[in-house]
Amino acid sequence: MTNNSVSYNEWLEARDTLLAKEKALTRQYDALTAERQALPVVRVEKPYLFSSDSGECSLADLFEDVSQLIVYHFMFGEDWDATCSGCTQWANAFNGTTEKFASADARLVAVSSASIEKITAEKLKRGWTFEWYSQGNSDFGVDFHVSSHDPTEKSRTVGGQTVNFDRGENHCISVFKRDEAGNIYLTYSCFNRGVEPMNGAFAYYDLLPNGRQW
Repeated sequence: MTNNSVSYNEWLEARDTLLAKEKALTRQYDALTAERQALPVVRVEKPYLFSSDSGECSLADLFEDVSQLIVYHFMFGEDWDATCSGCTQWANAFNGTTEKFASADARLVAVSSASIEKITAEKLKRGWTFEWYSQGNSDFGVDFHVSSHDPTEKSRTVGGQTVNFDRGENHCISVFKRDEAGNIYLTYSCFNRGVEPMNGAFAYYDLLPNGRQW
């Protein structure tokens, strides 16, 4: 960072110039959010089974008594010695907050390929309390482009972006909605840097003069 020290009034003038751009970006983001919420939806018809601490459950069970579900696809394979370091940062960011989603008629949960035994041990070790399910050998991760059963598959094209696999796994956020008849729909998903806004720590890093160094 260069030494560009100025008087407070000069700084305030430069800050006001930036503030105008920040407000414009906020309005643009609000418009983008409205477009995201208005996206068409895709009905999920395949039956997926997961494992939890209390036994086997379906995708519908993950909703419990709400109509909206956010799934954080947590990179943690059955043969992994440790969780993905990046996903661990995301988990640290939302741990302790997930129960608040009930007021928005929603749940936020994590899903991984690792067995529920490995997941439970990891939660205990790190003191995490959020709901974390195992997708096991189901096609859930494959169908939503976060897992590959093919060890030779290093990447996949999903629409207009490339999804890269690290030991058969990738991170992603998928959003689902359930209607009054019980039908489940995929409403949104994001990969790569698209997940960044959901980690509040990143926004703090971006305020620092030296930027992201985590």
